[in-house]
Amino acid sequence: MGRCVERDAYLLAGPTASGKSAIAAELARETGAWILSADSMLVYRGMDIGTAKPPRDEREEFHMGGVDLVTPADEFSSGAWLRSAAEWLSNVPPERPVIVVGGTGLYFSALLRGLDRKWTSPAPEYPVIKIDRGVVRERIARRLDAMFMEGLEDEKRRLHELYPVWSRTAALAIGYREGDDREAILVRTCQLAKRQDTWFRHQATPIYVEPTVEAVRECWRIRGPWRVRVPWPH
Repeated sequence: MGRCVERDAYLLAGPTASGKSAIAAELARETGAWILSADSMLVYRGMDIGTAKPPRDEREEFHMGGVDLVTPADEFSSGAWLRSAAEWLSNVPPERPVIVVGGTGLYFSALLRGLDRKWTSPAPEYPVIKIDRGVVRERIARRLDAMFMEGLEDEKRRLHELYPVWSRTAALAIGYREGDDREAILVRTCQLAKRQDTWFRHQATPIYVEPTVEAVRECWRIRGPWRVRVPWPH
């Protein structure tokens, strides 16, 4: 294998609206960590409200990687995310802890074992937020109301004017399809949360944690950081 970027990183995964980003932010403030997003829709510039992207001041505070990498017209992949992650990791000061947080399981797998390695048994182990689906649905509904109040429809209209043709991957973003209404977005987002939960149960070895700062902090204290080894970006 060629040159690699190696770093210790604290991991946290979970379905959408499980509270993982807020937990990661609080723990990053405690430790001075930088944050790497492992979310396949946060990579798109301009898709801010509908993806619940952290506000700009927070992204700057944590030197957040994995965010605003391409436009909705551009295709994106796990390999592209991994290359971006390697470049970002290479610029993190050695004294700064790293937190990786998100809901895209493929990104966690790519980070922990690369893209071409065969499946191992058991699958990679990392903490996953465990939360009742009914609670998630309520959180999604509240978040969706806030998105519409913040201007989701205007954001969607503006992006489609700027980028009339979207890439296949960007077109998967929930809430940005022409004609989507609140109920359709709610249903599709709840379905996404269910798929994410199923993925982590079957394609990872989840260390389930309650959706609290204390539970995640204790998990990290017991387990310690994960060693991630990412091919150097070309």
